Amino acid sequence: MIQARQSKSLYIQVLIAIALGVTLGHYWPTIGAQMNPLAIGFVKLVRMVIAPIIFITVVVGIGKLADAKEVGRIGLKAIVYFEIMTTIAMLIGLVVGHLVTPGHGMHVDPATLDAKAIAQYTAASAHQSVSDFLLKIIPDSVIGAFAQGDILPVLFFAVLFGIALGRLGERGREVLHVLDEAGAALFGVISLIMRVAPIGAFGAMAFTVGRYGTASLLQLGYLMACFYLTCVVFVTVGMGLVMRVTGLRLWPLLRYIKEEFFIVLGTSSSEAALPSLMAKLENLGCRRPLVGLTVPLGYAFNLDGTSIYFTMAITFISQALDIPLSWGDYIVILAVLMLTSKGAAAVTGGGFITLAATLATLNGKVPVAGIVLVLAIDRFMSEARAITNLFGNSVATIFVAWWEGQLDVTRARHVLAGQPVNAVSEQEPAPAV
Repeated sequence: MIQARQSKSLYIQVLIAIALGVTLGHYWPTIGAQMNPLAIGFVKLVRMVIAPIIFITVVVGIGKLADAKEVGRIGLKAIVYFEIMTTIAMLIGLVVGHLVTPGHGMHVDPATLDAKAIAQYTAASAHQSVSDFLLKIIPDSVIGAFAQGDILPVLFFAVLFGIALGRLGERGREVLHVLDEAGAALFGVISLIMRVAPIGAFGAMAFTVGRYGTASLLQLGYLMACFYLTCVVFVTVGMGLVMRVTGLRLWPLLRYIKEEFFIVLGTSSSEAALPSLMAKLENLGCRRPLVGLTVPLGYAFNLDGTSIYFTMAITFISQALDIPLSWGDYIVILAVLMLTSKGAAAVTGGGFITLAATLATLNGKVPVAGIVLVLAIDRFMSEARAITNLFGNSVATIFVAWWEGQLDVTRARHVLAGQPVNAVSEQEPAPAV
């Protein structure tokens, strides 16, 4: 009961902080633009513990499973689900872009585009290939993976370490117990960090509105409105259907993770909500090993909101430049994005790098410099991307748990209804579906 009251208080505080940030940025933009360090500091606090939390959660879960085949099966099912949902998201973005034509009538001359504004992204795209992304999964050193905070290298090492501990038998259980207790302490650290979430949200919103103002929204507001609406429809309809398959409903889930929603809304970073989201999904009735594998994988591979953004942005750019694309071009775009979009979370500015790399595959038909057209509003679009990704990974974890027979549906219904339940137990896994 106390935890529930604290949780409710947190999201109210974050909501108030967002409103105050918008007010400060609008009326005192100079001061608002100086608030960015507050947001950066909060996100850095969260990222500080993401790598060790993922490592311990995965190692403890896999070590208790002691079954490499089960780990592989869960990972494969998660990847299959991610690929299907992100492909559907890209197709939806493509269809909406053609139906609403947000870039029609802008008549932008490609010769007037300032390529210098996006030079850092085009330069990086030249070095970002599928093989590069796959090789990045293997860290140069274990310590380096933790130092850089990259999710996939840490996850890769954690899987190997967890399997090795499981094979050690009784000796491995002693190490697992120590790591389990360390994990509890780390989640205690997260609980402390979350208390300053309102400060981070305030700083992020004050900076965004103060730095870019509302004028930057008017010119490309139609594209933003279409993108936000598309994300809402994808979440409510697409993810709603997936939740129905599991025997649960979407709206109670959205209420359940409302704190994470407001944290992501304020910071425009889905990573800020990763640790608390993992804890909530475990409390919901998804087994810890599955949560530890599926959620980190989802943050790298299951980018539903980002996938919608990619195809809508490319469609918008081609329409704004009056460059028609054939169905063959769109097939190439989808094929490339199915691979390159999976690396969008691996590097800073990954969305623009992926856009640049994808446009480059069209042999100059659409100039890469065209992404400068969406640069001004990307900060605002990133909020919808991050929120959609948050919901997508929550639903994905629940679905994979149901698919594996590792979802306690009865417990989930009680939790989503706000009814008291016992602490999460290490129940035996149900037979896989």
